[in-house]
Amino acid sequence: MQKKIIIIGAGPGGLTSGMILAHRGYDVTIVEKASVIGGRNAAIQAGDYTFDTGPTFLHQKFTLDEIFAETGRKPEDYMDLVKLDPMTTLTWGDVSIETSFDHETMTRNIEKSFPGESENYRRFMIDHSEKLRTIFPCLLNSYHKLSSYLQPHMLKALPYVATTKSVMDVLGEYFTDDRLKLAFTFQAKYLGMSPWNCPALFSILSYIEYAHGIYHVQGGLSNISSGMAKAFQEEGGKIMLDTEVAEIKYHGKRAVAVQLANGTSMECDDLIVNADYAHARGTIFGDKNESRDSLLKKKYSCSTFMLYLGLDKIYQDEPHHHVLFADDYHQNLRDIQDERVVSDDMSVYIRNSSVTDPTVAPSGHSQLYILVPTINTRHGAPWESNQGAYRDKVIDRIIAQTGMKDLREHIVEERCITPKGWEENNIFIGATFNLAHTMDQMLSLRPQNRLNGFKNIYLAGGGTHPGSGLPTIYESARISANLICDSYGKKRERIDFASDILDAAVTS
Repeated sequence: MQKKIIIIGAGPGGLTSGMILAHRGYDVTIVEKASVIGGRNAAIQAGDYTFDTGPTFLHQKFTLDEIFAETGRKPEDYMDLVKLDPMTTLTWGDVSIETSFDHETMTRNIEKSFPGESENYRRFMIDHSEKLRTIFPCLLNSYHKLSSYLQPHMLKALPYVATTKSVMDVLGEYFTDDRLKLAFTFQAKYLGMSPWNCPALFSILSYIEYAHGIYHVQGGLSNISSGMAKAFQEEGGKIMLDTEVAEIKYHGKRAVAVQLANGTSMECDDLIVNADYAHARGTIFGDKNESRDSLLKKKYSCSTFMLYLGLDKIYQDEPHHHVLFADDYHQNLRDIQDERVVSDDMSVYIRNSSVTDPTVAPSGHSQLYILVPTINTRHGAPWESNQGAYRDKVIDRIIAQTGMKDLREHIVEERCITPKGWEENNIFIGATFNLAHTMDQMLSLRPQNRLNGFKNIYLAGGGTHPGSGLPTIYESARISANLICDSYGKKRERIDFASDILDAAVTS
């Protein structure tokens, strides 16, 4: 008889586990509280404009390729992926640089904006090709057994992992201009952390972008989730939207059912939780809930202030991705890390995807996705009363530092999510990027893929190993799916495109 798997949450992690397990012959049902799939990777519809809720580009595409290949598919059959070049424009005051995955283009751009630094860029890329190849295998295993730490690849990676250096410390070994260092450290925002506090091993994030590029998905990155849902259903998987889980039911340490908010019960042999980790851990685990005080002892990422603007014009001369750095970026990040002060001197990320993608707005119109990293809600900043004023400050900065001087005159649709809004949407203390990626919250010290204290509850998403960001969320879900298969003695061959790609990067 088929084993019954219930997955709580139709976000990227839940959909990934669902695809893999349904393909391997399990009876899989995904239950989702919202009326749409995707979680933080869902679409937002505002009038005739379509926005991504969260992630706005895909890096490390080979991981997505592997996930689809696990079911005998290719992502290109389910979505239209566009590799971007240039990737992102980075601006500090009156200095800007366009980033590129093309080595020669990036070398020229660095030399133009930061004379004398191009050789340092070459050295960084050579060293980090080897660093990524060494660390990468450590991201693919679960750490629920001590023997995980004794594998040869783990011992080889130890010098990169067991260090007190930060990402900024590492970049200081390569670049002299502080602004250029930030071009290789701002990717720590994917983890919701400051590069001055983010562990050194995460300097691989910028390397992955500059070596392998980033991708837009026509119609929005939410179409990755749509494609996964379609593949999952083709494999016989079932998705139940508008279905809220009230409580997990147990027999000893085994989850045996989920009680829905409507009073019905669904039995399961195994359970995967793809909800926000801390929110779920404190609300749906029934008599095994963890207390809010206990959860607050953990370290969390920053939050984000989000604006989604529909415009009746297209800014064709503005880049697809643009990062405007705060005048005092370090202080801005200190404010965010301390979780108390909402910086007026903020950094702003803008996605103007209509210059690439005609499908997200009506003809002649466009949409802007605007993200401002800011404090989470741990200490209760008054976003309800400050939202309008803060929104105006964000738009003022965009007008001052870009060519969108008449932006206010062209806004015809608008949506906003504040940190308080994220919290109200079941994100614990509004920490958009989940648990912080500090050394004491990584590998086995992070909530494990097979959750400690339970026989058959598994995690997928940014709150478990390997962490936040779409590729690592996909990997967390594959790890959990594999652990379920292991528990039933089911053999499977891992799909591995990464090894050849990373080996080729080292030798090129």
